[in-house]
Amino acid sequence: MWPFGPSVTNDMRIGIIGAGAMGTLFGFHLAGVGEVTMLDNNPAVLEAIGEHGIAVNDSPARRVSVARSARQLYGSQVLFLFVKAVDTLQALRAFAGELNPVTPVVSLQNGIGNDEAIKTALGGAVPVVLGVTTESSLMLAPGRVRSSKPGGTIVGSAGAAPATSRTVAELLSGSGLRCSVVYDIRPHLWGKLVANAAVNAMSALLDCEVGAIPRDADAARLARALAQEAVSVATALKISLPFADAWQYITEVIDVGADSKSSMAFDLQSRHPSEIDHINGAVVAAGRRVGIPTPYNEAVLRLMRAREALGRP
Repeated sequence: MWPFGPSVTNDMRIGIIGAGAMGTLFGFHLAGVGEVTMLDNNPAVLEAIGEHGIAVNDSPARRVSVARSARQLYGSQVLFLFVKAVDTLQALRAFAGELNPVTPVVSLQNGIGNDEAIKTALGGAVPVVLGVTTESSLMLAPGRVRSSKPGGTIVGSAGAAPATSRTVAELLSGSGLRCSVVYDIRPHLWGKLVANAAVNAMSALLDCEVGAIPRDADAARLARALAQEAVSVATALKISLPFADAWQYITEVIDVGADSKSSMAFDLQSRHPSEIDHINGAVVAAGRRVGIPTPYNEAVLRLMRAREALGRP
C-alpha cells in the first residue's frame, strides 16, 4: 500500500536527489503536482534554487523546497534519483534505515545495474521503479535549464508492485511529461544502453554535440559498431529490444538532444567521474558473461578511462 493512497494528489511529498539538468527538468514539472524538495551536494546550487526557484526555458519559475541534509527527505512519499550512476551508493547511504519502507525509489539513470546499487544501499526489499527517458535538458544556471524537443519516459518495476509503477507513471503524466508503464522494463533499459553506448562516450571523446556524430562518416561508422556489439550482447541474453533497427532508434534519440553534448562530455569538463563503466563497461562485462566479443566497446572504455585519468590534476 502506498503511504499516500492509490491516486496522485497535489499535496504529495516528492523528494528529488540531484539538482542537475535532469533533476531540474523533472523537478519543475513535478512541482506542478506536488510538494517538491530537492537535495544536491552543491550548496551554491541549493542556494540559487531556494532563492529563485526552478525554471525551464521561458516558463515562470516554480518554487520548490531545498534540503540541506538527507533527513529532510525522509518523509518523501516518492523519491526520484537523478545523480550519476557512480554516485548512487553515496547519495543513498544516509537513507538506509530511515526512508519509509513503502516509499518507492525511482531511477531514470543511465546504464545497467542501478537497481542493484539502490538495493545495496537501502536493502533488498526497497520498492524500486526503473525507467528510461528521452527527455533532454541543458543546464544554463543553477535551477535554470533549456529543453528543446519533448521526449518520453517509460517506467517499470524492479521490485515494486505493479500498482506502484502505474502510480509513478500517473504522477509523471499528470505533471505534463509523457510517460507510460511496461510490465518488463529490461528491454527498454537495454535499448537505452545501446543508444548510450553508441554516442555518449563518442561525444565526450570527440568533444562534439551528439547531433554531429551521425553526420560524420567515421564517427557514424564507429557508433554503429558500438551499437551492434550491444545489440549482439542483448540478443545473447535473450532480451527483446524495443526496436527492429538499432541505428534508426539511435538517430531518433539523438534528434531529441542533437544540439547538446553528452553527459560524459560534461563529466570530462567538470572532472566528475563518468558513467563509462555503467554504459560501455556494462556492455563489455555482459559480453564476457555470455561469450560475445565487444572489442569496440572495450576500446572506448579504455580510452575514456585514460582520458579521465590524464585529465585529473
